[in-house]
Amino acid sequence: MVYWAMEGFQLFLKVLNLHLVMEVQEAKEKFINAWRGFGTSWGINKTMAQIHACLMVSEDPLSTDDLMESLDISRGNVNMNIRSLIEWGVVHKTFIKGDRKEYFEAEKDIWKLARIIARERKRRELDPIVSLIGELNEDLKQDDSEASRNFQKLLSDVSDFAQKSGSVLDRFSKSDHSWFAKVLMKLIK
Repeated sequence: MVYWAMEGFQLFLKVLNLHLVMEVQEAKEKFINAWRGFGTSWGINKTMAQIHACLMVSEDPLSTDDLMESLDISRGNVNMNIRSLIEWGVVHKTFIKGDRKEYFEAEKDIWKLARIIARERKRRELDPIVSLIGELNEDLKQDDSEASRNFQKLLSDVSDFAQKSGSVLDRFSKSDHSWFAKVLMKLIK
């Protein structure tokens, strides 16, 4: 009788563990889908964000085949987006001893991830604007018309904003999370 009770209890524990694993898996899938939507707000496509999220929630590095199967996407789509994530600096290539496949893992330190994204967005979005404004101002030096002066004023304002934003992003990308928390608390008050 005790033996059957123990077997029943062990079966109960297995079912409970399976249920918990399913809950964790469902939560991970919800996170991946939500991250997919967030990705567009930091300048990447939805599939790239989905791959990044899948790598973030995985406890182990994943191969291209793992990502294809998990997300039901093509090899070319995985490879193209993985390359971009590596260029961003949020995913790293790794190898598993005895396996010839390439594996990938995501940066999981959320503060480091935020700093990388800030640095990349500045480099991809603000730096080109500041550079373009410098070129436009050089082109407009000789034009003394009112339209030119008005446009140069607009360019100056945009440049000033972009440079100040860039300075904040530079400082954030080089800081630790306590600096950012202090700044954020000052803004909230």
